[in-house]
Amino acid sequence: MNPPSPPTPPVAQAPDTALDEGRYLAVLARDARFDGHFFTAVTSTGIYCRPVCAVRTPRRENCRFFVLAAQAENAGFRPCLRCRPELAPQALVWSVQDASGILVQQAVRLLDAPDLWPAPSAPGEGSATVARLAERLGVSDRHLRRIFEAALGVSPLQYLQTRRLLTAKQLLTDTPMPVTQVALASGFASVRRFNAAFSGHYGLNPTQLRRSGTTAGAQPTSTLRLAWRPPFDVPALLAFFERRQFHGVEWVLPEETTLRRTVRLPASCTGLPGETTGWFSARFDGARHQVLLQTSDSLYPVLPLVIRRVRAMLDLDADPAAINAVLHPHFPQGDGLRVPGAFDGFELAVRAVLGQQITVAAARTLGQRLVERLGEPIETPWPGLNRLFPTAATLAAADGDTLGQLGIVRQRQAAIVALARAVDGGTLALHAGADVASTTAALCALPGIGDWTAQYIAMRVLRWPDAFPAGDVALHKALGVQGHKNPARAASEASQAWRPWRSYAVLRAWAAGTPAGAVPPAPSLSK
Repeated sequence: MNPPSPPTPPVAQAPDTALDEGRYLAVLARDARFDGHFFTAVTSTGIYCRPVCAVRTPRRENCRFFVLAAQAENAGFRPCLRCRPELAPQALVWSVQDASGILVQQAVRLLDAPDLWPAPSAPGEGSATVARLAERLGVSDRHLRRIFEAALGVSPLQYLQTRRLLTAKQLLTDTPMPVTQVALASGFASVRRFNAAFSGHYGLNPTQLRRSGTTAGAQPTSTLRLAWRPPFDVPALLAFFERRQFHGVEWVLPEETTLRRTVRLPASCTGLPGETTGWFSARFDGARHQVLLQTSDSLYPVLPLVIRRVRAMLDLDADPAAINAVLHPHFPQGDGLRVPGAFDGFELAVRAVLGQQITVAAARTLGQRLVERLGEPIETPWPGLNRLFPTAATLAAADGDTLGQLGIVRQRQAAIVALARAVDGGTLALHAGADVASTTAALCALPGIGDWTAQYIAMRVLRWPDAFPAGDVALHKALGVQGHKNPARAASEASQAWRPWRSYAVLRAWAAGTPAGAVPPAPSLSK
């Protein structure tokens, strides 16, 4: 008997016997497709686990099921030290439900973002964080708390506290970071408050947790584990990045299923005095459905932010079951394809501008010249990984002669400079979670940037699953609409059946248009 489809929105409600029976079947099978969709709390032990936990399966009558880790902790359960709930992929829900439900989902995504975790070192810091969140969403903090608790059964502050504590637990288990650094990186204003919160929730202090992990053979090795839900076409994702990599900045090793790159995080997104630079190496472990992430020591103070960006870049939180339920009839062999993201939104936007109306290879050549001319050197363990992509400030100050010498035509020169000035001036934010409508409108208002570029950025930077570059020529060819009088309109009409997963449909259509692609062509839409 197969378990039912994964649950949709994380809404607190009365127990559903049939749903819980299906969840128990998933626990019996240790089915990784359900990882992150729910957690199993065991009343006889006081512990909650992921569905993939390798411990002996508890008796059904001892199991309670929660959609969120925060719900399980609010009910008095502690996270399992073996399966480690902090490793579970997030359950991202995209729907067209009522306004309150959409607002709750937006609030959850923002609370998952590390840039909102730090709080002032003063009484009432929790209320200040919730107030900042409400202001960002355009509602009162009272209204936000009311609908959040009604939908999820926990307060925004309880959800935030769980996110901070689980992140701290991961850093304590997987890295040798000092406890003080773990506390600050996880968003706690002081070590004292961190110790009190950790001991109060988990019944042991941070040092005891690290010792227990060592005893069990989980000694910190600076390798972070990031889980995903299968199926996942890892070779296709790595091939996408390899075709577009800039030497010195990125290094894809397909035979080792590894991606390495240099990174730069400006002070505006870390809260630190200056910019943070370093590198990371991400290796896919298909047998365990995990990415093994290693970073430079320089990134330790901002590891939660690095983890979030790597998860977005590799699309680790995608829910194949929900996506394939819509797209499988149209693209039956593309079930494992993911939408490649970006670690740096500005860098990806520049890449998109360089790629306008030219081939991937030509855009890569222009980008390589840009990196070699204006990128900064950096030291890494690998000689071939030695450059940082130019900053927005650097490109904002670039003149026409400098960019023209690289082979960049005037129209794209103006677009790159305008884009860089908007990002450097703080009037344009390019990151996952940014408002899609206002960001795409701001992009289209810049010289030399049209709908194709804005939608491409929405797809890969904003992580919008329903982005659709209707004017893409390769997409028209894959869909068989290139002969239409208005192929963009024909493509848009065809795409309505793929909502809200049109970004994933685009990747599958592109794969269908590539000779080596694994996805068969969609039926021709020509009349």
